[in-house]
Amino acid sequence: MAKATDFHRGRHVVYNLNAHLVFVPKYRRKVISANVFSVLRSTFEAVCHDFGCELKEAWHEDDHVHLLVSYPPKVALSTLVNSLKGVSARLLRAADLPEVRAKLYGEHFWSPSYCVVSCGGAPLEIVKRYVQQQRGEASYSP
Repeated sequence: MAKATDFHRGRHVVYNLNAHLVFVPKYRRKVISANVFSVLRSTFEAVCHDFGCELKEAWHEDDHVHLLVSYPPKVALSTLVNSLKGVSARLLRAADLPEVRAKLYGEHFWSPSYCVVSCGGAPLEIVKRYVQQQRGEASYSP
């Protein structure tokens, strides 16, 4: 279970939301070098900051990136993902790195798909049991 210090507070909300994101380049090309990832990481950090999120961790293989992002409940993950991918692709194209130019053509850098997995907190079975235990005598049970 999350520690009390892991929770964030807003005016009317207490939350601890984390997502593991995975993005792959178009055609799953092996284009993510250390230089490319340097541009990507700084862009991801800036976009997360603009959304009120925190990039907790980021790493890469040559054909995909992993991000661990802590985000507030007002942020729609699909909107965050669109910005992360759109801004990073635009800045990578502007950087005109040879490894990108040699392996990708056109204006697109990322595949349109992505993977997102919620993470943190207790396993679902434990949460399910907890919710079931909250039933009182007058509670509705299906």
